[in-house]
Amino acid sequence: MATDEETPLVVENPKNQNPIVNHERDVHILSCAFLLIFLAYGAAQNLESTINTEGNLGTTSLGILYLSFMFCSIFASLVVRKLGSKNALILGSTGYWLFVAANLMPNWYTMVPASLYLGFAASIIWVGQGTYLTSTARSHANDHVLNEAVIIGKFNGEFWGIFASHQFVGNLITLALMRDREGGSTSGTTALFLVFIGTITLGAVLMCFLSKRTGKEETGLQDSSASFFSSVVTLFKSIVTLLQDIRMLLVIPLIAYSGLQQAFVWAEFTKYIVVPTMGESGVGGVMAVYGVFDAICSLVAGHFTFGLSSISIIVSGGALVQASVLAWILLSHSVTGGVLGILYPLLVAALWGIGDGVLNTQLSALLGILFKDDLEGAFAQLKLWQSFAIAVVFFLAPHISLQTMLVIMFVALCLSVAGFLFLTLKVEKAFSYRAV
Repeated sequence: MATDEETPLVVENPKNQNPIVNHERDVHILSCAFLLIFLAYGAAQNLESTINTEGNLGTTSLGILYLSFMFCSIFASLVVRKLGSKNALILGSTGYWLFVAANLMPNWYTMVPASLYLGFAASIIWVGQGTYLTSTARSHANDHVLNEAVIIGKFNGEFWGIFASHQFVGNLITLALMRDREGGSTSGTTALFLVFIGTITLGAVLMCFLSKRTGKEETGLQDSSASFFSSVVTLFKSIVTLLQDIRMLLVIPLIAYSGLQQAFVWAEFTKYIVVPTMGESGVGGVMAVYGVFDAICSLVAGHFTFGLSSISIIVSGGALVQASVLAWILLSHSVTGGVLGILYPLLVAALWGIGDGVLNTQLSALLGILFKDDLEGAFAQLKLWQSFAIAVVFFLAPHISLQTMLVIMFVALCLSVAGFLFLTLKVEKAFSYRAV
């Protein structure tokens, strides 16, 4: 029997025990870094269709960007697996820096290469974000013996709530620095983009302070010693497997719609509803309102996410709001002046922000819950189909009317929500059979 003298005063941790990681701190850092990067990129993107109008340079560049994003998303999970999600996040931030810098001298020789590179950078930063955030939530739930779905919803709510505020902050900066001149020109764009370059740099530096996730935490990571060929084969098997999964096939329409509705705000809403009544300088103020409601709704939606049933209720509510806005614009839109001309775009922006906040938080939580064994592949699918839908809007926008776009959006919304509700019913039914 051991005596008190034989009991060591200090107990050393086993060498194989993982150090304690503050998972909530990592979520705070990740959220703030994305806020700094995207307050710059988001505001710049909102302006592309109005300040780079010669030859439709702005919208064409964005179309090229999202086509590049779509194709690079196919290989993004492979890059993230090789680099690790933290390194992928840091590398991805460089594309946003280059794109904003290209706007200091906007022409075909600067914007097109920057757009192509940003497509690659965006694909890895978003797959890295989805993988890092979900693995962080799962580790936190495991360490503290908490419900995994609840923590995934909570962490996504915080991330998307802070992220969505980039529209508010970035567009307030735009509102403060840009001024409309007589003759339709705009001043202050150089100072604006220099400020944005500075915020992106700060965001990239902040990402260096994230904790590095291990292979066990990031489910699906492969052995780094595997050959490139075997990794590519495994990647395509993952893509084909996910596309054969009825759950992914049913959620893809909603993913695509989430891209459509984002591109609608960036391209059509600012061009046809905001600028005719409030001018180019008014874009910042209206999109700031959009960002506020997007952020608030993201936080609230994440707080109330407890599983598939809550996700289906929240998504249905957000879809109803956006369907109402689409019908309202389609049936009653007209360019008016005075107080009504100012209130109309502000109200539409607020309601649209609610719908966007719902889709962002709930799609991320849904993929994290349904596809635990292949997070990188699932989030690559998310960005692939979102970017495809966004590219379609930017290429189509110069050639179709606002009314035609609204009809396409309304039909896409109805079909995507129908598929999503069928998915949740199917999955809940499967769970109930297992429980019997």
